[in-house]
Amino acid sequence: MAVNKIFPDAAAALSGQLRDGMTIMAGGFGLCGIPSALIEAIRASGVKDLTIISNNAGIDDCGLGLLLVTRQVKKMVSSYVGENATFAKQYLAGELEIEFNPQGTLAERIRAGGAGIPAFFTATGVGTQIAEGKPTQVFDGRTYVMERGLRADLAVIHAWKADTEGNLIYNMTARNFNPIMATAAEMVVVEVEEVVPAGQINPDHIVTPGLFVNRIVPLTTVEKRIEQRTVRKRA
Repeated sequence: MAVNKIFPDAAAALSGQLRDGMTIMAGGFGLCGIPSALIEAIRASGVKDLTIISNNAGIDDCGLGLLLVTRQVKKMVSSYVGENATFAKQYLAGELEIEFNPQGTLAERIRAGGAGIPAFFTATGVGTQIAEGKPTQVFDGRTYVMERGLRADLAVIHAWKADTEGNLIYNMTARNFNPIMATAAEMVVVEVEEVVPAGQINPDHIVTPGLFVNRIVPLTTVEKRIEQRTVRKRA
């Protein structure tokens, strides 16, 4: 029996999947490839005490920054948070827990979680605060720190194109963390800019197989914000 993965909007796609205290992975890098519609639906649901695994927290009025403003986030597992003043204010006030990761380590922790690898060793962070309290081991004369794989209750991601089976293609750098997060959560909801019939995507072009995708939200509008606009001065 065929399963219909297409939902009319983000709220419908997240229906029955949100609860207080859950762990959510959110794709994106800066404002590139973020699941904006799904984040807004999470905000509207009022769910709270969330642990969010994401490279960064967006900015104050966009992306995951929206959930910080409404104080729905208890903990962030992130790599870079420098563009969000609300993030900094809540952290310095002791209102937000942060688990910092070197960016490559964060990516590998997510990938490992999706691959069923509970932990791995890396040289990155040895001798710094990152390694405090973590097991270390020497391999070939070099010290490595153990990092745990990451998994989540829910992953919300953004893709450029999907077919009705959930096979996904991403648009250049908007791919970023989205594909690995699609493998590392119990429920995966993706918002997409275009949906085509099954069989219309060249199999060689598929990045995320539909096996990993549970629900699809076709976007009617796509707002692509520029986080930092840099232009040359006029002559």
